[in-house]
Amino acid sequence: MTARTFFYRETERIRVTVRPVYLRDHSEPSQSHYVFAYFVRIENVGTMAAQLLTRRWLIHDSVGDGVDTEVIGEGVVGEQPTIMPGAVHEYQSFCILKSGEGWMEGHYGLLRQDGTSFEAAIPRFILSASESTSLPS
Repeated sequence: MTARTFFYRETERIRVTVRPVYLRDHSEPSQSHYVFAYFVRIENVGTMAAQLLTRRWLIHDSVGDGVDTEVIGEGVVGEQPTIMPGAVHEYQSFCILKSGEGWMEGHYGLLRQDGTSFEAAIPRFILSASESTSLPS
């Protein structure tokens, strides 16, 4: 079975695409330390500018006590970008799991130029040391 390379979701005319990658050279499986990078592309396919204000992530590790980790914060990687119609904002980040299998999903909180706020879904994407494209450091 071939792993999916990209995960995609469109909500409220904001298209979010995520590409996860296992970072083999940064991981230590014998120490239960698995590092995954993820590359995010946020595209405004609507007609109004939207500012990304917040993020909420749910991170699931296949080992542990069954409790998923929730991460809530402002913006992405220190920015609260305004994404104009037809424009794209891209960034990359990473997460560390105790196992080689898990997933992430969530949403961004955005504000349109007309003052309306909304959430854009981040698709659930698979983190897999065995199925993912892996990159050396």
